[in-house]
Amino acid sequence: MELQPKETATMSDVQIVELYWQRDEQAIKETDIKYKKFLLSVAYNIVHDTCDSEECLNDTYIGAWNSIPPARPTLLQAFLATIMRRTAIDCYKARKRQKRIASELTVSLSEVEDFIADDDDMYSETDAKELGRFISDFVRSLSDRRMYIFMSRYYFARPIKEIARLLECSESTVNKEIAAIKCDLKEKLEKEGYSI
Repeated sequence: MELQPKETATMSDVQIVELYWQRDEQAIKETDIKYKKFLLSVAYNIVHDTCDSEECLNDTYIGAWNSIPPARPTLLQAFLATIMRRTAIDCYKARKRQKRIASELTVSLSEVEDFIADDDDMYSETDAKELGRFISDFVRSLSDRRMYIFMSRYYFARPIKEIARLLECSESTVNKEIAAIKCDLKEKLEKEGYSI
């Protein structure tokens, strides 16, 4: 008779957040059990380096520990993804200054660079916030599928191939949907008076 390892049941997000509120270090262990693979994929899509991804993961756990409390996230995965994304982008920027290899973030951002100003552009902070709100509203107006594609590509910096695999469709289908989304975004930005 062969012994099978027991599958560990994962805690609910509410239980994990409660552990953070109690300042119980088990919160980090439970977060790691439940979200490590997802968070590493977010980091890897941005920094494209396993060691840097692991470092970003540790920084994300520290960020969560320092943010909860006072925050009490209802969607822990999204909360952690936001921390990870910021951490990974900071790491990416540091690497970029060192002229290291490009990542999937570079590719995905280059696809929309005609639409969105970068840090060196002449938009004021207020204009940038307004543009951010506009894009956020635009994304919320998309169908669930298109929203998933947009967020996967431009928020989580997933490769087209991975998005196609997750949606069980061809890469050309994903590319066509991305092209349609970008066309709609461009049209709406022009209607709002943004010069493209």
